[in-house]
Amino acid sequence: METPTATLNNGVQMPMLGFGVWKIDDPQWCEQCVVDALAAGYRLIDTAAIYGNEEAVGRGIARSEVPREEIFVATKLWLQDAGYDSTLRAFDVSLKKLGLDYLDLYLIHQPYRDVWGSWSAMQKLYADGRTRAIGLSNFYPDRVEDLLLNFEVPPAVDQLELHPYFQRPDVLAYLNSNKIALQAWGPLGQGRVGMLKDDRLAGIALKYHRTTAQIVLRWHYQRGVLSIPKSSNPQRIIQNYNIWDFSLSDSDMAKIAALDRGEGKTDHRAPETVRRLNGMTLG
Repeated sequence: METPTATLNNGVQMPMLGFGVWKIDDPQWCEQCVVDALAAGYRLIDTAAIYGNEEAVGRGIARSEVPREEIFVATKLWLQDAGYDSTLRAFDVSLKKLGLDYLDLYLIHQPYRDVWGSWSAMQKLYADGRTRAIGLSNFYPDRVEDLLLNFEVPPAVDQLELHPYFQRPDVLAYLNSNKIALQAWGPLGQGRVGMLKDDRLAGIALKYHRTTAQIVLRWHYQRGVLSIPKSSNPQRIIQNYNIWDFSLSDSDMAKIAALDRGEGKTDHRAPETVRRLNGMTLG
């Protein structure tokens, strides 16, 4: 089955489920994971300059038998390249590493440094047709609102940490009201919060004869949230994609809603987070 899509606020169709490559550091393995993901049916590949694997992603796309126009490719601008001129240069670097002629989505990765300068450059890249959509990552509603009030082109996407333990209904409602798609990073909790071992989720998975990860990804989809699960395990890559032939009942959706702890792994307003991310530089 073809991946269901969301219609972005500029009319572009974006796959609801994608494949993330964060911390798939080995170049050959990253390349192979991209090949495997595309073979499994994924049509969205998400990377970032700071991940250090754009070249491997590009090789995987080139090796795939899937035509380029059927693949939605996203990458992200890192902090040290914030600002108008440096954003334009960073875009060219990422495009060259990926071996592509255009991007489908370009995101500002973090809500720090010269965001206004970067967004001005993103608008130019979009107007010039070099990327089909532009968006944000880790921007809370106040920072999103600032851009909406002061720029012509609104963000099409905001990529945020989101999973059953951190559901952010108020943020989802805000983005929906402004026709900005929410894409979940860490949609499976990144294995750090023990979520995939939760007995309540496991019970729902047993009922549907599915993996816990499949239940969680289906929950995201039924909430209208896009997601980019990451795995370097070939079997799990396939499993995580196969969520289209069942639906969660309203009662099971409610059971998952009750798991919300309202607390994520990363608080992008915390001073220690700002210091840590500003200290990370491209290799």
